[in-house]
Order: sequence, then structure tokens, then C-alpha cells
Amino acid sequence: MEKDQNTETEDKVNKEDNQIKSSENIHKKKLDKELSPEEKVKELEDKLTRTFAEMENQRRRYEKEKDEAFDYGGFSFARETLNLVDNIERAKQSLKNDESLSNTKNLDKTLEHLEILNKDILSIFKKNNIEPISSINKKLDPNYHQAMIEIENNEKEPGTIVQEIQKGFTMKDRLLRPALVGVSKKEEKKENKNEEAKKDGENKEKSYKNDK
Repeated sequence: MEKDQNTETEDKVNKEDNQIKSSENIHKKKLDKELSPEEKVKELEDKLTRTFAEMENQRRRYEKEKDEAFDYGGFSFARETLNLVDNIERAKQSLKNDESLSNTKNLDKTLEHLEILNKDILSIFKKNNIEPISSINKKLDPNYHQAMIEIENNEKEPGTIVQEIQKGFTMKDRLLRPALVGVSKKEEKKENKNEEAKKDGENKEKSYKNDK
């Protein structure tokens, strides 16, 4: 009895498998009938064209990434190295402000050595396409300059850079860091300043009386 049931189950499974295979064959034949040999060739050509296009795009992306890695691989290192230039400038300024060293030969020699060191560093930068940003007497350019203070100056047009607080640098066509600068503005008339000061004084006096 059990043997008959097993046989019946196997026959049922085989029948279902045959039906599936038959359905797949019918579908395949239908597709073959729908596409002519010329259409199949065209379809293959389209697939090959798309494949070659994807390969070309991948190659271009790889070339671009490789070039950027070669050109800007040391970008972060270069930015950190700018601290050397800053420290040399700070050291020079500190020595100049030291009254005990004022007008001494030791000061002159030390400043001379620091200047040589500074020039050597800038020379190495230039060989690696790192250039200082020109600032003094230039118009403020937000792409390269960052204004920190305004300085009254009637001899320069407003927005002209008259002071460089920290030197900026570029690396090839990229900004390494902006220059920190002071820009000119028109001097305020003394009369206006006196009037403003007078008004401030009057307002403070009124406020004081009201508090009482």
C-alpha cells in the first residue's frame, strides 16, 4: 500500500517537472520566433556597444582619480607644512619686538638666517606648485582672501587690501588656504564722530536720570 502511494507521488512530481520543461520550451520557441537572426545580431551589437561604453566610462573615471591622486595627494600635508612659514614669521616679529635685542648685531644675524630659511621653504613650495597669494594693494577677492578687519584709509579705494595678517597659498588651481587680510574703508568725518559721541552721552545721561 505504502509502495503504491510512493509511486503515485513520484509520478505526480515527474508530471509537474515535464509540464514546467514543456512550458519553458514553448516560451523559448516563442522568443526564437519573435526575433529574426538579423534582430538577434542587432541585439548583440547593442549589448556590446553598451558594454564598451561602460568600460570606457570606468577607464576615464580611473584616469581622473589617478591624476587627482598624483596632483593633490599631498594636499593635506602641504596645508600642515604652512605652519612652518607662520612660525618663522612669528619668530621674526617676536625678535623685532624684543627691546633687549633692538639694534644689535645678533638680531640682524638671526633675522637674516630666518629670512634665508623662509626663502628656502618658499622655493620648495614653488617646485611643488604651491604659490603664495598676492594680497597687498589688491581688491578683496572672496575666492582667495578673507577680510578680518577694516582700516580707515582715504588714499585707497574701499575694499582694497592694505594689511596681510596671514599669508594665503594655492596648490595648482586649488585654494590651500585663504589669506587673512585687512581692507580699507573711507575715514568717517570727525564732525560725525563728535555728533555720535555727543548723542551717546546724552542718551546715557537720560538713562541715568530715568533710573533715579
